[in-house]
Amino acid sequence: MTAKKKKDRIVYSTDPDFLFDSLEKEETATLTPSAQNLYVSRDKKQRKGKQVTLVEGFFGTESDLKELGKLLKSKCGTGGTVKQGQILIQGDFRDKVKAVLESLGYSCKLKGG
Repeated sequence: MTAKKKKDRIVYSTDPDFLFDSLEKEETATLTPSAQNLYVSRDKKQRKGKQVTLVEGFFGTESDLKELGKLLKSKCGTGGTVKQGQILIQGDFRDKVKAVLESLGYSCKLKGG
């Protein structure tokens, strides 16, 4: 979205120090794999009983997170998505996901039962 479109959405601001640039999110630089602690868990809440493998704790840019999610989906041979800073893999692949992440140099912990 361009800066011009962002400006069009604001009608009025009572803050005298308001700047349009403050609306932009700053992306944090991606940490090295050895500096990250990822948590791998199984979840089925609010998913109509279907299990998903959830990867949380990634610190970095959205594009790097999507790239990691794509790699995990291809290694597991299943579908999934990346949203809200989490990677969701369809099915119970906790051990496989943990092995792949550790082979890439990430520090992983299994979370939950």
